[in-house]
Amino acid sequence: MTDSREPRIEVRSEQPYLAIHRHVTDGVPAAVDSAFPELFAWLGERGIAPSGPPFMRFREVDPDGEPLELEVAAPVDVAVGAPYTGDAPVLADTLPAGRYITLVHVGPYRSEREPDLAVARATLVHWAAEHGLVYSHETDRGHAMTCCVEHFRVGPVDDPDHSKWETEFAYLIVED
Repeated sequence: MTDSREPRIEVRSEQPYLAIHRHVTDGVPAAVDSAFPELFAWLGERGIAPSGPPFMRFREVDPDGEPLELEVAAPVDVAVGAPYTGDAPVLADTLPAGRYITLVHVGPYRSEREPDLAVARATLVHWAAEHGLVYSHETDRGHAMTCCVEHFRVGPVDDPDHSKWETEFAYLIVED
């Protein structure tokens, strides 16, 4: 995993994962706060251990960048992910291989006093635009994201001190 607090481009291999899909109607926290416990309970019942930190994959955002559809997910070994077809409400998918724009944010998820995830997202989006990099396609509702992921490398479950939380952003570059 990259540990860059500045945007950069990184080549990544594909990564199978298991996830729960959510339509965001009452904000991201409402969608995520129930989905992550549901996903991890489901994994635990089946004895499936994640192979890395949990993440959110954004499927579509509105014109202001607010998520409309997302997945809460856990990476898994190929042996679990490849043949597995999913079991409602859990689905199996793969983060595609390719060139990703990446950035690591260290700090709180939301804050009015210090840089948070929104600031990190804006930094990454601005850097991509400056470099002519595309990571989404327009839709009638906003933008479909090719593969935009936020990995929660260190979070509240790991350490209550938000100054130590690490969130890694990885946006797949659309190659023509």
